[in-house]
Amino acid sequence: MSPEAAPVAARLEEIPANLVTKCPSCNTMLVTKDWLRDLKTCARCSHHFRLGARERIAILTENFEEWDAELAPHDPLQFPDYLPKRSAAQIKTGAKDSMLSGAATLDGRPIAIAASDFGFMGGSMGSVFGEKITRLFERALDEKRPVLTATSTGGARMQEGLMSLMQMAKTSAAVGRLREEKLPFISILTDPSMAGVQASFASLGDVLVAEPGAMIGFTGARVIEQNLRIKLPKDFQSAEFQMAHGQIDMIVPRAKLKESLAQLLSLLLD
Repeated sequence: MSPEAAPVAARLEEIPANLVTKCPSCNTMLVTKDWLRDLKTCARCSHHFRLGARERIAILTENFEEWDAELAPHDPLQFPDYLPKRSAAQIKTGAKDSMLSGAATLDGRPIAIAASDFGFMGGSMGSVFGEKITRLFERALDEKRPVLTATSTGGARMQEGLMSLMQMAKTSAAVGRLREEKLPFISILTDPSMAGVQASFASLGDVLVAEPGAMIGFTGARVIEQNLRIKLPKDFQSAEFQMAHGQIDMIVPRAKLKESLAQLLSLLLD
């Protein structure tokens, strides 16, 4: 290194590693404190970064109280490497499973809310995920609370086999019981909302609200194209495509989501 370059290199090393955050969509370098202020969205292209479950609930609600925090997944099939992956995900997220649920208020109104965390094994739905969602709906019925769910998931957890897949029917039945009592259910679809979760309770909300750019669907585009030997539109699983084809009701930017949900609940309940 030349003598002239040494002071520059030394100054660069002094810059904190977390000072800036790179947008994966437009490659803009964002000042991290501004990015956090903007709720982890890109100020240039409006890309919505993924949020953890607790982050999601924190920006949407007040006074959150977790339900069923003691539930944790086991290894019913003794699936290879499942326990180490589960343990790594628990350490990474600080959660026992990919689903967080509980009671909260939204603009002062009591609600029941759940959010999945993509950082925990892709937000996958196993037996604990399904049990917590089912209990959420059942307790909401008992306490006469409207329900909000926010999904960020790749679908069912293959390591639990049929015990995971049965959660699709189980959670859908719980939605049906809520609907019989005419309690509102708003489903928030964030990136990604896919496969078994989207094919069950997540698509059954009275109102389906998506974040901009969220990937929404059942099977991935590559699998569809390989099996059906067709060429799909590039953005066919985007929230915008789904909205244009009548599959969701609203697309709401993250900064306006809490306000929009409060308005929806007021319309549905008052």
